[in-house]
Amino acid sequence: MKVNKKIIQKQKRRWRIRKKITGSAERPRLAVHLSNKHVYGQLVDDDAGKTLVYVSSLNKDLKGQSLKANVEGAQAVGKIVAERAKKAGVEKVVFDRSGRIYHGCVKAFAEAAREGGLTF
Repeated sequence: MKVNKKIIQKQKRRWRIRKKITGSAERPRLAVHLSNKHVYGQLVDDDAGKTLVYVSSLNKDLKGQSLKANVEGAQAVGKIVAERAKKAGVEKVVFDRSGRIYHGCVKAFAEAAREGGLTF
């Protein structure tokens, strides 16, 4: 069976990051995931094992905009995550980039979340 080396390296980066980053009730983990078609963001309390806020480009409020997994889609999802986090009473978060470099869509997502009022 042939194993894709890039997938293994990305999973190792993800694990290495997750060893250092954990979310708590006071400061949840803001995780971003990018697939080939969509952008996903969520706030996770790792101590309790619960997701506090979840937003994707498939949500009803964003579905009419027909967003894709590009910079514009990442910015839109980042803003909505920040708005919903404020409603949930969260202002400080820990950013989890899921093994990706801080560039492009990940950077756009993070900056939109910062503009929305989250600090990390």
